[in-house]
Amino acid sequence: MKSLQEFPRIPLAVLPTPIQKLENISRLLGTNVWIKRDDLTGIGLGGNKVRKLEFLLADAKRQGAEIVFTTGGAQSNHAMLTAACAKKLGMTPILILKKRGVTERKGNQLLEYLMDTDARFMDTDSYDDIYTEMDRVGQASGKKYYKIPCGGSNAIGALGYVNCMKEIADTSMHFDYICCAEGSGGTHAGVALGAKLFMPKTQGVGLMVDSDPFEIITTRIMQETAKLLELDFVPTESDVHLVNMCGPGYAIPSPEGNAAIRMMAANEGLFLDPVYTGKAFAGLIKLAREGKFKSDDNVLYLYSGGAGGLFAIDVDLG
Repeated sequence: MKSLQEFPRIPLAVLPTPIQKLENISRLLGTNVWIKRDDLTGIGLGGNKVRKLEFLLADAKRQGAEIVFTTGGAQSNHAMLTAACAKKLGMTPILILKKRGVTERKGNQLLEYLMDTDARFMDTDSYDDIYTEMDRVGQASGKKYYKIPCGGSNAIGALGYVNCMKEIADTSMHFDYICCAEGSGGTHAGVALGAKLFMPKTQGVGLMVDSDPFEIITTRIMQETAKLLELDFVPTESDVHLVNMCGPGYAIPSPEGNAAIRMMAANEGLFLDPVYTGKAFAGLIKLAREGKFKSDDNVLYLYSGGAGGLFAIDVDLG
């Protein structure tokens, strides 16, 4: 196995992030629920993407890139954090976002404005269209540029969560399950592969907030990451465990997600968002109530941040 230390990485996040027990929610759900505070990674409003960007932007720097492109929806946490991290490193971020969701100067759009970020919208549902536009803009600039996919979800980005699983393993704490939001596949791929390497008795669970075929997407990213690490095995779809919590659609709040937001706020003083973390935590609640977790299990919820988007969505949380 190739060591993680052999890959270019720029320390951007405040690590390790805390692991805390959710005492009140544990009592409500009848199992031991813990939270990995990856909302406290230290840049922007924090979030899981910073771990990926440590590796992605190091690769961009290695290639001599001056401009960094990425994409997502209008309120993409990943896009906002890419802008913040690129600015910190003296690079120029250009965001080419789908014109989907709240495009007004609210939430992450406000944060991007405060950072004086070049954020553009395309009225398309195709990321292929957006990546083509990145090439057009990048080539026209005459500068070296680097394209980061939606969510930072590729093999290099997934290294950030392979590293996170090593961070958790190094605490010597045992978790039976690690649950994370599944929005583009990269975080879950890193969690599942890292758990296989460093925490073989732990099952990663991806809680889907979109309807894409993540059993295929996540497996592919895991396989590409395993190849980067020169592992002697090839991950398969049997390594990917998914729960569909998309509800009425991506970025459309669900009743279950809204209830999870209220539960977390009322019992633990933590604030989830309706697009990602609320729906994901609703999946953990669902599994607990269906009896998947035993009373003495330790279940870790990977809190991936996203508070910026909470202030962009005008939704009745009932």
